[in-house]
Amino acid sequence: MSQSQYSLLAKERTIAGEGFNRWLVPPAALAIHLCIGMAYGFSVFWLPLSKAIGIDKPLACAADMGLIAELFASNCDWKISTLSLMYTLFFLFLGSSAALFGGWLEHAGPRKAGVVSAICWCSGLVISALGVYSHQAWLLWLGGGVIGGIGLGLGYISPVSTLIKWFPDRRGMATGMAIMGFGGGAMIGSPMADWLMRHFATPTSVGVWETFLVMAAIYFVFMMAGAFGYRVPASGWKPAGWTPPVAANNAMITSKHVHLSKAWKTKQFWLIWGVLCLNVSAGIGILGMASPLLQEVFGGKLIGLDIGFNDLTGDQKKQIATIAAAFTGLLSLFNIGGRFFWASISDYIGRKGTYFIFLMLGFILYVSIPTVAHAGSLALFVLFFCIILSMYGGGFATVPAYLADMFGSQMVGAIHGRLLTAWSTAGVLGPILVTYIREYQLAHGVPKAQAYDVTMYILAGMLVLGFICNLLVRPVKDSVFMTEEELAAERKLAHDRSVAATTDSNGVVVAATVSSPVTVVFAWAAVGIPLSIGIWITLQKAIVLFK
Repeated sequence: MSQSQYSLLAKERTIAGEGFNRWLVPPAALAIHLCIGMAYGFSVFWLPLSKAIGIDKPLACAADMGLIAELFASNCDWKISTLSLMYTLFFLFLGSSAALFGGWLEHAGPRKAGVVSAICWCSGLVISALGVYSHQAWLLWLGGGVIGGIGLGLGYISPVSTLIKWFPDRRGMATGMAIMGFGGGAMIGSPMADWLMRHFATPTSVGVWETFLVMAAIYFVFMMAGAFGYRVPASGWKPAGWTPPVAANNAMITSKHVHLSKAWKTKQFWLIWGVLCLNVSAGIGILGMASPLLQEVFGGKLIGLDIGFNDLTGDQKKQIATIAAAFTGLLSLFNIGGRFFWASISDYIGRKGTYFIFLMLGFILYVSIPTVAHAGSLALFVLFFCIILSMYGGGFATVPAYLADMFGSQMVGAIHGRLLTAWSTAGVLGPILVTYIREYQLAHGVPKAQAYDVTMYILAGMLVLGFICNLLVRPVKDSVFMTEEELAAERKLAHDRSVAATTDSNGVVVAATVSSPVTVVFAWAAVGIPLSIGIWITLQKAIVLFK
């Protein structure tokens, strides 16, 4: 027997035996997703980092200093625009690494991928801390953006294939539970980071590099616990009493499997890629401009004054900024809730039908927002955006199940990783589209309160294109599926074992005993309590909107 087969990280050591409780796998996935989901909350660091040298106020760099020079400058503070580019790097490398390493993950198993994700994400935070300490922005980009982004990609897709195999009866719900954690990571991480920065702040430090180190240590513990909590079912396993759907009754759900090498070349893959990219481009554009949009559209009406944003005093702008922050927090709640809600609904109405709702309802809401805004209806405005953000999150959570229905579950993690390049594309396209249209409008004299109207109509048009892509999705041809021989060969490469086996050919016992109910409760409490605290903090902030 090879040494690798003895390794705790070997996939053979993670195959569950009879008696393992599948409900232990979702909290393991959540433990990783709640940590890497802090990528959404990194904006909490931008303001303190923009005055890391000046402490009380930014020490500006020379006006003629270029971006490259700023990356290596150690005697002046970074611009927020320079720092926020790390956000783009996060999602660029998330999609790229998921696409590149998805096939490796299927063979290596979720535990090994989870460990590598923990090492990359947490070492990225450590390198970022070094970058802050030495005041070198390029280290922030390298550590957080590049290495951390690779950790994001591997951590994001590590549970997808496993959860779908454990929950063939509730594919949407299972992936929704895990991917919900990615949306909720900032709810836990942002308040924690804010508290840590205030704790470590001194007259000579804003407390960011110390915060990075503490968070890296905390995240490493949770992510490693999640990685070692992963188990994969044996080939052929199915829940007791569950009967797979008959293909004739639902042609959109296959019982066969497509290899990654063929899946990404099908028109179905690229149609679903287009659906995700267009849905996310619209949603991420809204998410990025939610706070300024609310402030500039409603202005003084947010605090009971009938005046525009430009006519507000400094103190009044601070008041409405607080309300806008509450609005952003509320959107985050709907982003998270939508991931679980819509993905679970898709188990009953189908993935294609769920995306039709996203795209049709989204179109109606986007084209209605300008009218609602001009009418001054804050309640409807907030409601429409909350629904839009729930569908934005729901799109992420539903797409893995959509792929499993279309291409089978054998390589769905790798196929999902390849599809996430749509997210990387949307992460660049959406914000740029929204920002430049707004700037063009303002440059041509359009009032701030109306500068977003054209943007909404363009985003609505993108959803129409997404609707057409979704409409064209059909089951893949039989010739694309793997033959029994090809499937057997792939399962051998993936170190799969049949459900009847309890040991491998070399006598290695599979990693499973009868799961204790106490263990299940503890696992869920470990992720549920921090998530509940984050949701409670966000709700407290969101109450400002309703006062």
